[in-house]
Amino acid sequence: MQHDQHNQNPQPALLPGQDIGLHRDICIMMLPLLAMAVYLYGLRPALLCLVAMVTANLCDRMVAVVRRRPYQKGEMSSEAFALLMAMLMPASVSYEVLVTAVLVAVLVGKEAFGGYGSYPFHPAAVGYAVAAVSWPEQIFRYPQPFSPLPLGRIEEAALVDSTDHTLRAGGVPAISDLNLLLGNYAGAMGVTAALVIAACSLYLLAQKRITPTAPLCFLGAAALVAFCFPRLGSIPPSAPWQYAAERLSLLKYEMLSGGMLYTAVFLINEPVTLPKTVRGRAAYGLLLGVCAMMFRYYGSYETGVCFALLAVNALSGWLDKALQRPAKQKEEGGAAV
Repeated sequence: MQHDQHNQNPQPALLPGQDIGLHRDICIMMLPLLAMAVYLYGLRPALLCLVAMVTANLCDRMVAVVRRRPYQKGEMSSEAFALLMAMLMPASVSYEVLVTAVLVAVLVGKEAFGGYGSYPFHPAAVGYAVAAVSWPEQIFRYPQPFSPLPLGRIEEAALVDSTDHTLRAGGVPAISDLNLLLGNYAGAMGVTAALVIAACSLYLLAQKRITPTAPLCFLGAAALVAFCFPRLGSIPPSAPWQYAAERLSLLKYEMLSGGMLYTAVFLINEPVTLPKTVRGRAAYGLLLGVCAMMFRYYGSYETGVCFALLAVNALSGWLDKALQRPAKQKEEGGAAV
């Protein structure tokens, strides 16, 4: 019966009512993060997000005309993907790069696979990955907070490296705990304010838009890798209980920078790419956590979590099937006894 309803829907979705509400709420949750970005960098982040949303909306309308189907006003996944991707970028990114990334996310990441409900990879991660590979000098260089940025083209701006760049070099960022929580350091527009992201997660959980299984497993696996195998040059290879203070100091920078919390709250729980079973979601989160740290440690690009997300997206359906078999066999064995 449910399969027949999906076939009647011109743009199939896995959980129509819940999915639409999720993307609408994600757009709403971007507002407090955008407010923080405006506070730190001026009005340019707001204009960037507006351009991203308009571009995504026009893409949806154009695809509706080309495919000769009505435009679905209540379906805001493209706008959500555009905002998610914009907030992963620095406030100094050019409009051309952002628009190109949105076009790739919506037209390639989403519509090329059949539209909403059919894409195997998170469209926002697809668009971000293309932008990161094509324009790394714009994606991985950041303006300092409280440095006013012009609304138009930025010809010359004092850009600095991220905290992850310092970690990759074997150092420890010189950021106080308060600034680390509030987001008062150079980074992408929406990923630095840890307290705001945490508050958004509580709202989404209360509204039952997201589930905690995959995010907690993701953060737990990433934290375990960061604690047991720190990339700080002053910590020699040793047992995990040795140099505990240094490990914990480094752990907070690993978990609160590089988009880890942002990914756990806003990207992992995309219902189309997330496994449907609890076992599958747990395995998905664990695998993503390990994969994200491997990309951070050995990848060519600093914010490797989006690349890790694309890699693990390919295994989402397989995880459900692979972990359902042992459960069914166990149930059948118990029934036989």
